Amino acid sequence: MKNYIRLIRPKQWMKNVFVLLPLFFGGALLKAGVLWAGLITFLAYSFTASAVYCINDIVDAPADRRHPVKCNRPIASGAVSVRQAFGIMAVLLILAAVMILLLPDKRMEVAVVILFYFVLNVAYCAKLKQYAILDVCIVSFGFVLRILAGGIATGVYVSKWLVLMTFLLTLFLSFAKRRDDVLRMNNTGEPPRKNTIRYNITFINQAITITGSVMLVCYIMYTVSPEVVANFHTDYLYLTTVFVLLGLLRYIQITVVDEKSGDPTKVVLQDRFVELIIVAWVLSFLFIIYLS
Repeated sequence: MKNYIRLIRPKQWMKNVFVLLPLFFGGALLKAGVLWAGLITFLAYSFTASAVYCINDIVDAPADRRHPVKCNRPIASGAVSVRQAFGIMAVLLILAAVMILLLPDKRMEVAVVILFYFVLNVAYCAKLKQYAILDVCIVSFGFVLRILAGGIATGVYVSKWLVLMTFLLTLFLSFAKRRDDVLRMNNTGEPPRKNTIRYNITFINQAITITGSVMLVCYIMYTVSPEVVANFHTDYLYLTTVFVLLGLLRYIQITVVDEKSGDPTKVVLQDRFVELIIVAWVLSFLFIIYLS
């Protein structure tokens, strides 16, 4: 059972919190019916994402066996067979379908988005991740699909700013993760991925700087945009920019100075400074839109 859990990676479900972002930015977190639809969509997406991990580990098993860390993955290590992995994947997809059927409305639209996410990621695992830049763009687009699914399921409007910020933030994190691959390639002489040879430290550093900077500008423009000010009846959201800036700077420090950006989820779960910044940002945002 332990190896099955490792295969589906429930810790990575934290990424699917993006499904709930439309509720957060739309000021709808306190609406019980809307929150229920968001949580169901979160579970549907989580089960689907875990099914993708099964496919990814099946495809990557030969390469994972040569990797110093990934060789311990259940399929690469032989703890879980390929046949068992396919069976688990099928169960996960059935659970995702059940969750979608529990939605009070917009089931078909949500199912189409999640199905598109699944097909896109199957193509990514099979071939598309071999192409530099395209690989990180597909990963980032997967997060955009998460917020679109959340918006459709809950009936909360997804603004262009949220789409842009989501894409840029996850692109920033993806480039930081690729930097870890480049460092490992430079140290061992063997690329962890086929496309790692198309990246180098100079390019990655510039890409991180560009995406982080543009993301920060988008956030500032979001907080001062007329539609946001009118929606929340406040023009103080710009004050939360300080936490976004601190978060970006801290992550760059972890990436460039500490060289520990290989797993964004692990960074968020283990770095106390990052956690404090996220909590402070969430609380300040909620205070301004709900209590001010």
